[in-house]
Amino acid sequence: MLQPKRTKFRKEMRGKMRGIETRGVVLTMGEFGLKAITRAWVQSSQLESARKTIVKEMKRKGKLWIRVFPQHSYTKRPPEVRMGKGKGDVAGYVAVVKPGRVVFELSGVTEDVAREALRKAAQKLPILTKFISKETSI
Repeated sequence: MLQPKRTKFRKEMRGKMRGIETRGVVLTMGEFGLKAITRAWVQSSQLESARKTIVKEMKRKGKLWIRVFPQHSYTKRPPEVRMGKGKGDVAGYVAVVKPGRVVFELSGVTEDVAREALRKAAQKLPILTKFISKETSI
């Protein structure tokens, strides 16, 4: 699963997810893409599950780019622990996805295969998405 190699400050604050995305909103490398409509934290396990689904559907043909990276850590307390006693340990990493962000890009396959692969991958993610292509994004 994706996670940062180095984490100097391991415990981060939750932060805000206001506004819409201004960077990473157009297709740069691929012909087809999956664009986020809603905002959420996308866990590294969810990204990996969607990636596996896309690769399986494309039958390992074409090229895939993941345009988000889970670099924000989140903490979790163990079960049945009383209140207080500080912050919990790092439980995993998430990518903060805002509306307008391109999550995946594909190239080297037909539009039908790309549309079906990205449709199946979207079911693995906790956000609403839409299919985009180079022709429609211009």
